[in-house]
Amino acid sequence: MYQSMAQTKIKLAIFDLDGTLLNTIEDLGRACNYALEACGCPVRGLEEYNMLVGRGIYNLFRAALPEGMKSEEMVLKMKSHFVPYYNEHKTDFTRPYPGIPEMLETLEHRGIAIAVASNKYQEGTEALVQRFFGERKFVKVLGQRDGKPIKPDSGIVREIEKAYGEIRPEEVLYAGDSDVDMETGLNAGVVTAGACWGFRSREELEAWHPQLLCACPEELGKAILDWPEAGYGK
Repeated sequence: MYQSMAQTKIKLAIFDLDGTLLNTIEDLGRACNYALEACGCPVRGLEEYNMLVGRGIYNLFRAALPEGMKSEEMVLKMKSHFVPYYNEHKTDFTRPYPGIPEMLETLEHRGIAIAVASNKYQEGTEALVQRFFGERKFVKVLGQRDGKPIKPDSGIVREIEKAYGEIRPEEVLYAGDSDVDMETGLNAGVVTAGACWGFRSREELEAWHPQLLCACPEELGKAILDWPEAGYGK
């Protein structure tokens, strides 16, 4: 007989990457500005990128390009400059948020499976996870891939659940720092956690009514281990 959601523990924790596990904003902003400049476009202030990232690189380019220059030809031209530069410079300033490595280690040692679901292109996602969390054993590390829908489509969560094996949605948690992440978790029907230390505001996350809102990685890790007692509002 199935347990009720109120009795169900988390078995699989899936994390967004940019703004959740890693502070990547300066390297992303610098790479996008490099591509803009190479395309003859004005650059953006680095502080603008908090609101521009999170929806995949093609949408990043569309948002960063000036009005009148948002053609698909320009988007592909941006990509041709951005990807080589970012691949070379993706760890210049990028670092895990304080407490993230310890949280992942604790979850893994406590028997919670972990995975990554990002809208960053697959090559970049894999490289950053290997660079900063190579000692961890992830069920899957998935990013944006050609032919696959990006978040907030729930397909990426379903793919990770399938890789894990037999599991129910109420035994899965998805954590992220943006409205896209909150919508992804809700679309997947899993426990959804807002990472309030990331690129977006607590108010943006709260508007989606996730089950958890966490101020720091330590709080998130404890909430995962203590679920469902740690439910939002308790």
